[in-house]
Amino acid sequence: MPQKLKTDKILFGAVLVVLSFGLLILYSASSWMAKVDHGSSWYYVMLQLAWAVASIVAMMLLKNTPYRKFQNRAVAFTTLGVSFLLLVAVYFIDAKHHRWLRAGPVGFQPSELAKPVLVIFLAFLVAWRGRAINNARYTLMSAAISLGLLISGIAMADLGTPVILGAAVLTVFFVAGLEWKYCAVVLGVGLIGVAVFIWAEGYRVRRVVSFVDPQFKYVALIDYHGWITKKMNETLRTRDTNYQLEQSEIALGAGGAVGVGLMNGRQKLLYLPFAHTDFIYAVVGEETGMIGAVGVLLGFLVIAWRGLRATFRMRDDFGRYLALGVTMVVVVQALMNISVVLGMMPTKGVTLPLMSYGGSSLLSTLALLGMLMNVSEHAG
Repeated sequence: MPQKLKTDKILFGAVLVVLSFGLLILYSASSWMAKVDHGSSWYYVMLQLAWAVASIVAMMLLKNTPYRKFQNRAVAFTTLGVSFLLLVAVYFIDAKHHRWLRAGPVGFQPSELAKPVLVIFLAFLVAWRGRAINNARYTLMSAAISLGLLISGIAMADLGTPVILGAAVLTVFFVAGLEWKYCAVVLGVGLIGVAVFIWAEGYRVRRVVSFVDPQFKYVALIDYHGWITKKMNETLRTRDTNYQLEQSEIALGAGGAVGVGLMNGRQKLLYLPFAHTDFIYAVVGEETGMIGAVGVLLGFLVIAWRGLRATFRMRDDFGRYLALGVTMVVVVQALMNISVVLGMMPTKGVTLPLMSYGGSSLLSTLALLGMLMNVSEHAG
């Protein structure tokens, strides 16, 4: 009779606490805008709650499905192919933003589906070709083509997610034994790709330049032909790229050590754009202070701890790389969002996992964490 596995209660508890706190803060961050736009202060939080129920069901299904069932060539390649086709489809269907597939009032972002798909494929590929990880012809070329196509497909509309996935890919390959010279090549190609996609959109160029040179003093010195200035002025989007950061800093500063109290924040009252999505961490800082902000950060550090614990305790390669991939995707995304809110990175539309409004993001995150819980239970 197979031994019954014990739930990783620390990981499970951390996920539920962050999720529950996220729903509470989401109501506070969105209630005023929801009342104005939709006639009910509960509009956004009720939609998120519906997604949360569906996402928890998905998490529990993946938690209780033996993770080795995903170590299958058909599963890995089929899901990768479907994800890539959806990314191609959304590029044409959503001609303006290249992000959303909609069926009536329900919208879904294929880029979010790509996260668990890439993690499964990555773990399968590295476990399958682990002994030949440094074989440029049979391993690295196939990995570069398959993973590169998927990440490039996402980058056309969303540059933050490819950076997150790229960090996971590089970390998993490095831990699997990829030689330093190949790591340098992967990193170099990735940085070139990021630069190309930044240059492709004027608002991205403006965001980066505004972050590193807010007064445009150095740009004026090096932009002899006016190419950078011309590129920044190609779009009307994000003319004042420092506005969000300034409002975020005001919110964090107003919060102090203990915050102004739940529901009492002022920056969410149309001063801080995207208060219930990308900048919800600023609302946490304003209303619950440093205590709440540090508490959220600790929640993600607990997830990182349990994920890395499972990574180092697993005996089989697939489970090890699955746990590492999930941990990297969730934690890097959280740290990237928090860094943007704190002004440590250029403004980028990356949600805070488990907390920001967005059904696709929540479903993707809890699906990933369901797989992590599964592996963690087997790690003992």
